[in-house]
Amino acid sequence: MKVLHVITGLAAGGAEQQLRLLLRYLPKRLQCDVVTLENPGTVANGLRADGVRVFDLGMQGNRDLAALPRLTGLIRYGGYDVVHCHLYRACVYGRIAARLAGVRAIVATEHSLLAQTLEGRRITPGVRALYLATERLGRSTVAVSEAVAERLVLWGVPQGRVEIIPNGVDRARYIQPAPTRAATRLAIRAELGLPHDAFVIGGLGRMVRGKRYDVLIDALAMMPSAPSATRTPWLLLVGEGESRPALQRRAKEAGVAERVVFTGERDDVPELFTAMDALGAPSTLETFGLSLIEALAAGLPVCWSSGPALAELPADAAPGAFWMPADPTDYAAQLSALSSSRLTPLAQPEAVRHYDIARLASDICGLYERIGPPRAAPPAQRSASTPMSTSEDRLAVKKVCTDVRP
Repeated sequence: MKVLHVITGLAAGGAEQQLRLLLRYLPKRLQCDVVTLENPGTVANGLRADGVRVFDLGMQGNRDLAALPRLTGLIRYGGYDVVHCHLYRACVYGRIAARLAGVRAIVATEHSLLAQTLEGRRITPGVRALYLATERLGRSTVAVSEAVAERLVLWGVPQGRVEIIPNGVDRARYIQPAPTRAATRLAIRAELGLPHDAFVIGGLGRMVRGKRYDVLIDALAMMPSAPSATRTPWLLLVGEGESRPALQRRAKEAGVAERVVFTGERDDVPELFTAMDALGAPSTLETFGLSLIEALAAGLPVCWSSGPALAELPADAAPGAFWMPADPTDYAAQLSALSSSRLTPLAQPEAVRHYDIARLASDICGLYERIGPPRAAPPAQRSASTPMSTSEDRLAVKKVCTDVRP
């Protein structure tokens, strides 16, 4: 079975990294390619290093309609059995292109749907109408959490078309023998200029306002520091984004700039976790919260404010996770308590086993097999012109375009 994954961009981000991880664990009997509409960033390089074929459509913005025939041609001449779309723009263009190319086995994963925003963009009547209209062209929409599934149904997506398959984590990737972990910890701290005996609070994710990294900076300023503190607290922020300059100014104004390290985008997250003593996650707008699970997999305690990944599990599934409001005082108090205790890596809790990527990749494969053709034709019987769109496919696309016309 041939599967084409269509995604808006491949810069470092949660959905992009999750796609790379998924492709590592899908069965070898699936032949998977990836096409990015734009911005073939660091994740594209990683995919190619993994042996995945990556196409760059070179799209020039949301309204570059010339990208549609290019994507349609790629799907048609690639002879794909299933098209799997990720992120809003790729879902809109990918579903239409797949139907025009005659592919009906179309699935999309909805990674980030909130009450007022979709993947960070404000939800307008036009955005919602286009999303719902093109959703009808597919066979199934995957929600990464129960919260996202509920919002999709409230939007008007039929419940029978929504399937919950959460994001996953490579459990083994975060486990290191004690000597290896200690050596990695020292090396990463030396590289980043972190004192070997500091209490390092980590923050992981895009530098955008909704992540509330300002809470961690303010909490750092409230925490006791040398000489009275047992371990001087530092903050390590991993990621990049539009809010970085504002966060750097805030750290300077709070008088803690010398104890805040910004790494920018990195692809060695498991190694960076060894340099941390706890993860702070004060975001209140998470639709999953994969970094919470990654930190727990690495043996770190987690202070968090939002994340269906933990909120939808029993409390005892993650004993090292501490929920609190996104308030600097609360974070300072809990992190100070952790800094005064003897920290050794925690055992991976049940929450990490629940989100094992191997199990979840099997669920995705099962979905492909349910919606896709019963059996792919032998290569000798396939031609460069198959599959071709039918009049029914073209009419379906025409109806969508009519429904969302201003």
